[in-house]
Amino acid sequence: MSEPFVHRFVPGETSAPVLLLLHGTGGTENDLLDLGHSLLPQAALLSPRGKILENGMPRFFRRLAEGVFDEPDLIHRTHELADFIQSAQTDYSLAGRPVIAVGYSNGANIAASLFLLRPEILAGAVLLRAMVPLEPEILPKLDRPAIFLAGGKRDPIIPPENTQRLATLLQRAGAEVTLHWTNGGHELHSEEIAAAKSWLATSFPTTI
Repeated sequence: MSEPFVHRFVPGETSAPVLLLLHGTGGTENDLLDLGHSLLPQAALLSPRGKILENGMPRFFRRLAEGVFDEPDLIHRTHELADFIQSAQTDYSLAGRPVIAVGYSNGANIAASLFLLRPEILAGAVLLRAMVPLEPEILPKLDRPAIFLAGGKRDPIIPPENTQRLATLLQRAGAEVTLHWTNGGHELHSEEIAAAKSWLATSFPTTI
């Protein structure tokens, strides 16, 4: 049996969604709590820490080099994370509430992998600086989850064409993707966070 995820859980209003907060490389379960509160103040927050250590920095799955992922580990870790989310829904009485991932970089990549390998887990996502994590031989049939995908046109880590390719891949699977670009790099900007907040209010209006 694998070790449980170190995580934080913050209860929200019972009628609001659950935001699954997935940090970037070197982050912890505490990194995105303020962002989650800012994006959707009423939401419950579920924030696990990635189990993989790269030079002491937590990640959600292994990589072989910058932008080159250890695909068997990614697949294993994606299912492990999906199982954790399902257990947390029982442990924290979250059944029936939509789970929306908010991921940055490495966390956004494993959120994208959840859509491709465990499509029943997420109702939507805010993916900040994500790239194609893997391309399954057979695409899942997604039930039109709403996805906000934000990329930087000058990102030195994720080429814009890779972000565009992820948007196309998720759309082919059935997702409704809103692609948002900034002129910056891998860092986040206040205007795209504001855009993500507005998108959440529009995409999930009955639960806010």
